[in-house]
Amino acid sequence: MPANLSPEYKQAEQAYRAAREPRERLDLLKEMLRTIPKHKGTEHLQADIKSRIKELTEELAGPKKGGARGLGGSRGAQFALRHEGAAQVCLVGPPNAGKSTLHAALTRSHSEIGPFPYTTKAPVPGMLPYKDIAFQLVDLPPFSPEHAEPGVTGVLQATDAVWLVVDVSDPACTEQVTYIRDALARRKIVLDEHWPAPPADDVFTARLPALLVANKSDLDPDPDEVKVLEELAGVRYPAFAVSATTGQGLEKLAPFMFESLGVVRVYSKIPGKPAERERPFVVRSGSRVLDVARLVHQDVAATLKYARVWGSGEFDGQQVGPEHRVADGDVLELHAR
Repeated sequence: MPANLSPEYKQAEQAYRAAREPRERLDLLKEMLRTIPKHKGTEHLQADIKSRIKELTEELAGPKKGGARGLGGSRGAQFALRHEGAAQVCLVGPPNAGKSTLHAALTRSHSEIGPFPYTTKAPVPGMLPYKDIAFQLVDLPPFSPEHAEPGVTGVLQATDAVWLVVDVSDPACTEQVTYIRDALARRKIVLDEHWPAPPADDVFTARLPALLVANKSDLDPDPDEVKVLEELAGVRYPAFAVSATTGQGLEKLAPFMFESLGVVRVYSKIPGKPAERERPFVVRSGSRVLDVARLVHQDVAATLKYARVWGSGEFDGQQVGPEHRVADGDVLELHAR
């Protein structure tokens, strides 16, 4: 990273890394461009920021009137997705891997399903319920050497994880895994075997934890097929063999997401009242009381004095400070100054 970056720029960049909503990311990119020192050492970074601003602006604006859609065009606002649920997970894969069937089976969405390639033309969001939360699954248009929607890159830049869905009965699945991994890497989307993935050095490179979902396992029931696929493709992603048609293995996906993403559910409580147990606040492992307060409201976080905790404290109702680390199932009663 270039030297002599201002504190204001570093703050904006840190916020950009954490942001998920397209409009917020665009505003932070403009702040990064405004605050970056203008000298030769930052010229490449300035160019990257301007390029990303242009891409996000086009995604949010939607396609131009009469403009072509396809490999060289833009589907604009159709690709600008709002994050919902405990985490957003994008389904990527080659044509006819069964992504839409899998998405529909898990979320009961109305994904268009067909026996021909490129049925999915734009991202299709849906919710996968688990316990008292839900994960947002996004069915993306397929990847192949012949076709790739340009707007997909922007979605993946801001997502939390990826499911790489392949048809394990297709002899070409090894080459498909390799192609998709390399094609995304060229777009600065790195599929990582670690959950959670380590942060990228480059602010415009997204390192995303990836799960290999070997679909249509009912057509190829060899239990070693997934291991052979990974060995041939040279990848070590966590993997599950599933069948979207029969339901085989689908029950393992949500628990894996919950554990591997370090989901922590925290419930709120008003003094003198029972805890609200239906809609928890969702943070990640290692989060603090202050992080939960920010989800409640920025004003609550700004005036937070202490909290009482039921769960991870030494005793129920223990008074803890804003830096106390919360655990899954904790109940918090927040107190302001």
